[in-house]
Amino acid sequence: MTRGLYLRDAYAREADSKVTVSRPGEVELDSTVFYPAGGGQPSDVGTLRGPDGSTLRVNRVEKREGAIVHVVEGTPLSEGALVHGSIDWPLRYAHMRYHTCLHILSGVVFHRFGSGITGGQIYPDRARMDLSLPELNREVADGVVAEMNRVVERDLPIAVRFLPREEAMKDPSLVRVARELLPDVQEVRLIDIQGFDVQADGGTHVRSSKEVGTVSLLSLENKGAKNKRLYLKLGPPISEG
Repeated sequence: MTRGLYLRDAYAREADSKVTVSRPGEVELDSTVFYPAGGGQPSDVGTLRGPDGSTLRVNRVEKREGAIVHVVEGTPLSEGALVHGSIDWPLRYAHMRYHTCLHILSGVVFHRFGSGITGGQIYPDRARMDLSLPELNREVADGVVAEMNRVVERDLPIAVRFLPREEAMKDPSLVRVARELLPDVQEVRLIDIQGFDVQADGGTHVRSSKEVGTVSLLSLENKGAKNKRLYLKLGPPISEG
């Protein structure tokens, strides 16, 4: 089982780890700063540097039955070797800002309409979210984005905390996705935008709402009778952690 360092510190850009499994094109570590793809957030990319100075390119990272697998290219590493992992920080930071943006969107929509999330995807330069909200037209969407920007401007601290799964499941406001999509974990990871919203989430986030930057609505699409899809774009961070 790989320990995901990103779960508690999304700003960790590099770390030393030990190779636990090595096979052609794939490496598993005892701990990692690399975020594996999941929840609509793409994986990190970067490098692993071996004890002899050789470097493997990490092209993607996946979760497989509890393991975190680094898909790599380069000379294979020996099991037990100590390696230094470094992520592509500008890409990770873009993902963090967009993931937090979607969290704010989810909070605004949930508190205003009681609507949950039906899907989402993060890209380096935009993000989308699908919502079960038939009444979401352009005028309503513009109002939602305006409210999101008010949250951004408040510069709210964002913290990570953990709650026993049994306790978290008693509060329907914490889990906005379909229950069957919640990972089978003993502790549920919560993202707390303090003074605004708390919800279960496994992705990486910025430390304050101002780091998200100004939110703009790119487009609004119908995805069936009830589902709406919003595409969002961010300006530069108002402040950067």
